[in-house]
Amino acid sequence: MNVDRKIIDYVADLSRLHLSEEEKVRAEKDLGSVLTHIDMLNELDTETIEPLSHTFPIKNVFRADEVRPSYDRETLLSNAPQKKDGCFKVPKTVE
Repeated sequence: MNVDRKIIDYVADLSRLHLSEEEKVRAEKDLGSVLTHIDMLNELDTETIEPLSHTFPIKNVFRADEVRPSYDRETLLSNAPQKKDGCFKVPKTVE
């Protein structure tokens, strides 16, 4: 795809960017390079390649739940600035 100044100005306007002349020249070159690479990728025959969403198989590794020693409720609440009915009391955040 041919990238010209008109396209750069249009994209900059959509992005709410104020580009200097130097930045416009560089953006024209960079965007042209990216689009050339995309054109090369579009030429590849991918009909025989199976689509995938991840390059490696994803497997969740779960561990068995096991009860372990912990603190009792009173110890945990002992440093709380406010508590109510055996729970932490926190300021209301949603009306």
